[in-house]
Formats: sequence, structure tokens, C-alpha cells
Amino acid sequence: MRILVAPDSFGGTLTAPEAARAIIEGWQRHAPGDVLTQAAMADGGPGFVDVLHEALDGELSVVTVRGPLGAATPVTFLQADGTAYFESAQACGLQLADPPDPMRGSTFGVGQVLDAAIEAGAGRVVVGLGGSSTNDGGAGMLAALGATADVRLDSGPAALAGVTQVDLAPARDRLDGIELVIAADVDVTLLGMFGATKTFGPQKGLSDEQIITVDGILDRFVEAACGTSPAERRVADAKGAGAAGGLGFALMLMGGRVVSGIELVAETVGLTAQAAAHDLVVTGEGAYDFSSRAGKVAFGVAAVAAAAARPCIVLAGQVSVGSREMRAMGVESAYSLADVVGLEAAMGEPYASLATVAERVARTWSPRRED
Repeated sequence: MRILVAPDSFGGTLTAPEAARAIIEGWQRHAPGDVLTQAAMADGGPGFVDVLHEALDGELSVVTVRGPLGAATPVTFLQADGTAYFESAQACGLQLADPPDPMRGSTFGVGQVLDAAIEAGAGRVVVGLGGSSTNDGGAGMLAALGATADVRLDSGPAALAGVTQVDLAPARDRLDGIELVIAADVDVTLLGMFGATKTFGPQKGLSDEQIITVDGILDRFVEAACGTSPAERRVADAKGAGAAGGLGFALMLMGGRVVSGIELVAETVGLTAQAAAHDLVVTGEGAYDFSSRAGKVAFGVAAVAAAAARPCIVLAGQVSVGSREMRAMGVESAYSLADVVGLEAAMGEPYASLATVAERVARTWSPRRED
């Protein structure tokens, strides 16, 4: 039996390549005769550069930028064939804000990485969005590229309160002639009930009261940057504008084009051809829930498997999707580490726990053991 192992990273516990190796190790304990192929995946969030580096080779460079709360932070970007790739999470990710302070958190460092990639000679820049601790609508990034306003743009959403004027011309001049691609892990809009702040604010530390406040601040920021008419504000309503706390919106203001992060990675690693050459596709992520269908790896990999008429299963830290819903997402079965080994073990020993679950799953999907 031939199995394609194509997981995402597992939260902050396992990188995508580590997760793939754990699944392969556990599976082969039961079925050593099976042929397993590793195809680590990413959706634009953490691990995006590592996965693309494996597929594209290229040259890695490191630049030190201002983190979300001001600390010096190293960020790696990849250069391959005139294109630079980096992930915003390295500059403003959740792992950099401990304790979190989403009212002050800034995306200034993202703009610094973008500027460094241009200085390095990139004519095309692909920015992976996901896993951010910030919710500033990308104002900090715009400031790093030269944008100005009648308030500070580089100090988080609290500093944006009262904004009435934004001058984007210097930032647009800096990006003149650069093709900007936004690899988003979600397709949410910027504002409103289903926007960035309401959907992802709680996981970044925003209270219910702060969510209302920040959404109002960003609404005024949109008016100051774009205008008041529905046509002028349209970019804020575009899918992906709310990715990474509104970084998608700011990058769109700079002429960025949104693509699905998982689709970009899948195309780069040749996932469609690989799926067709295998009997089963195994993917995984930290939490398999309803947000998985909004541009996440598990949903994207399942779609590729379905197109190749191959079954797809999910191994995840936690599973909160019922069997009917997961089949609607193209997944045959999903298996939870927390249910099999317990939440404490899943978090404390993620590699061993994932290998254990993979071994058990192999008994169902590859019942004949070859010794």
C-alpha cells in the first residue's frame, strides 16, 4: 500500500516535517511493508518557508526586525528564481507575544521584512499570512514602508483611535514594480460579525468589549485609508482582507493579490500528482474543526485527494467535527490525539503521541502486517 503523508504543523508543538516523520514512524510499526511518502504542507502560517525551502531549495536570509511588542526578532526569508517568500508569523506571530497585548501589537516588522526582500533584489514577494498575534489592520506594516497618518500607525490598534488621514503614497512608491502575492490561510473579511477581529480576536487575547472597540477603530482606519463610499471601502470586504489581523487588507492596499496559501504550496510541491500516485492520503493539524474549511491545510489536502479519487484521513491534536461534516469536507475519518492518549500526553509528548495514533490508525487502513 502506498500512503502520502501531507500534514500541517501541529500548533506550536510539531513542525510539518516533524509531524510527517512521526506519522510515518508510527505507521511503519504496524505496516513496515507500506510505502510512505512525506509531503509536509503549510497554508501561509507557521512553517510556510520551511516547506517551500524543501521544495524549491533557494537561498535563506535572516533579517532582524521589530517584533509585535518591540523586541528585536529574527525573520528568515527564502529567495528562489527572483521571488522572495516569508511568513508574517515570524515577525508578529502568537509565539512572540507572551503575554499577549493585542491592543499594542504591531505588524511593523512585517513591513521591515518586505523592505529587506526588495533590497535583496526580489521582483516578486510572496507573504504567508497566518498565526499572527496582531490585529492592527496592517497599519504597522504600512508605516514600515513609509506610510504616514495623523496618529501613530506602528503601535497597534489602540494608537489608531481617532485616525482621520492616512497617506499611503510613500509605501506605494516603495513597492512600485514589485509583484505582491498574499498567501492567506483564511478567507475572512476585515470587519463585522464574520471579520478578523470577531473571529480571531479572542485567541489573541481581546475581550468582548475590546473586540467591539477594535472593530470600530479599524472601520475608521478603512475610511481614512480608502474613503467613505462603498466602492472605495470594497477592499475591506474582500476575502482574505482579515487574514493575520488585517494584514491582508493592508497588502491589498499595496496592490497585493490574494491566493490560497494551501493551494500555492500544493502546486509548488506537486501534491496533485503525488496524491494520484498513492492509495491513501493522510493529513493532519493541531485542531481539526470548522475553521479548517476556511483555507486550512486539512481541507485543502482533502480537496486534492478527492480530485484524484483517493481517500483522505486526518490525524489531529483535537477533533471537533462530526462524521457527517468531515465527509462534506472530503475526509473519510479523523482521529484525535487527545482522545487516544489524553490531552496532557498530546501536548507534553506530541511526537510520540502522534506516532502512537498513527500506529493505531494503520491497523484500520492497512490491516495486513508484513513481517
